[in-house]
Amino acid sequence: MKTNTIIFDGECNLCNGVVGWLLKQAPHSRFEFVPFQSSMGQDLLFRYGFPTDDLQTVILIDGNQVYTHSDGFLKIIAKIPGWEPVAMGFRLVPRLFRDAIYKIASKNRVRWFGKSSACTISM
Repeated sequence: MKTNTIIFDGECNLCNGVVGWLLKQAPHSRFEFVPFQSSMGQDLLFRYGFPTDDLQTVILIDGNQVYTHSDGFLKIIAKIPGWEPVAMGFRLVPRLFRDAIYKIASKNRVRWFGKSSACTISM
């Protein structure tokens, strides 16, 4: 497993779009993308104590640290060259507010953006 592993919902159009954007923006060796529906995704979710039947947050496994919700997303963004200042700017917003917005988007992502029959990353 690479140092920066991202577990995401491979059936969510929003999630697939973000992964596609990250594939274009980040150096290819920067991240490992794992759909939670894959066997590796299921293993990682179980290993780190997350539910295996539904994913309500992106999960970044960075070495021995696990980040979720807005912290996870901002840690991911900060690892993309040129995007560090954007991540730092959003970190000034209290986590309570960032996570509230994140959770609203996460809860409604399939309704707003739809569900995909194909994942950006082959499972």
